[in-house]
Amino acid sequence: MHKQAREAFNSSFTDSKYKAFVNSFEEDFPGQLDFRVAETPVFVPKDLLEKINIASKEIIKTLRFPKFISNTERAVPAGQSVPNENGHTSFLAIDYAICKDEAGDFTPQLIELQGFPSVFGYQAYLSELFKKHFDIPKQFHYGFGSESYEAYIQKLKELIIADENPENVILLEIFPEKQKTRIDFAVTEAMLGIKAVCYTKLIKEGRTLYYEKDGRKIQVKRIYNRLIFDDLLNYPDLQTSYHFTDDVNVAWVGHPNWFFRISKFSIPFLKSEYIPETRFVSDYNGDFPQDLENYVLKPLFSFAGAGVQLHIKESDLTSLPDPENYILQKKVVYAPVIQAPDGLVKCEIRMMYGWNDNGDKPELLIGLSRLSRGEMIGVRYNKDFTWVGGSAVFFEI
Repeated sequence: MHKQAREAFNSSFTDSKYKAFVNSFEEDFPGQLDFRVAETPVFVPKDLLEKINIASKEIIKTLRFPKFISNTERAVPAGQSVPNENGHTSFLAIDYAICKDEAGDFTPQLIELQGFPSVFGYQAYLSELFKKHFDIPKQFHYGFGSESYEAYIQKLKELIIADENPENVILLEIFPEKQKTRIDFAVTEAMLGIKAVCYTKLIKEGRTLYYEKDGRKIQVKRIYNRLIFDDLLNYPDLQTSYHFTDDVNVAWVGHPNWFFRISKFSIPFLKSEYIPETRFVSDYNGDFPQDLENYVLKPLFSFAGAGVQLHIKESDLTSLPDPENYILQKKVVYAPVIQAPDGLVKCEIRMMYGWNDNGDKPELLIGLSRLSRGEMIGVRYNKDFTWVGGSAVFFEI
């Protein structure tokens, strides 16, 4: 997107540089990278960053509104509410499609948001690898409020570990060794000294949780939650000592209820020029837009693009058994904005925030990007393409 930075990067790019870059993942974390990394980072110019920041501040203002919690009570599914919810989310991720306005200028458009941690460890590691293997202009930075990689790690420690011994803090997942994002778990352990522990390995005694390490039983005092509890429905026969709705004596960093509250469910409550028209299907009372070809249908309680319908008819809407659990969103037209050697590529940017328990508002820490040539952003829509996949973002400061 930044013309000069893009031209400089592309002119210096070689396949051998990219191969060495990708090989670094295997050298540092053998067997952990399980998704495609794009050949290039994204270079965001100042004026686009300013628009993104304006959009994000407007969203955060709504999330901090006193009635937000009562407005989102229905977002937490029955039977999945976890006790001891924090006063606010510990994490916030906001996804923007990069588009062009009527004047041809770059503009962000909200796609999704989530009150759930993203790959905070991996993104900083990835950004440092890009700096190691490619020439990144000095006026571009990946971190916010951190002058160095070490300073960024310190911010994560304050957010995730706080005052606890790292041994008493765990990263919680279901079968973490099988997850696509397991490289982030490995990077996080290297950064913070906390282990990824499987949900099935937790031991509950009264209101206390433990896990075993090197033959020792260690108390869990703080959980960095990476488990989407809805995933447990895929394992109906699990036999566990701890059930996620149990009332246990732990502090959550990323309380599970916020995954539901800050999600697609929140978007109808947001209003901005950077947010496409979005309404619950039930709010239309059968009076749907005539131009449904310009809308997308999304189920509230799904993730990673599951269940999204791009091409909808009125019969698809009238046949929904639970229209209150779907949103109809005006389609966003991604602009091909990243110049690859063989054409233009679409781009999505995620802004990633941390929010300390005693913090007044979320703090922007880092971003990530996803590059696509397919109909949607995501691995399944970009098979056999190059210059696509997950990547880093460098912002012009």
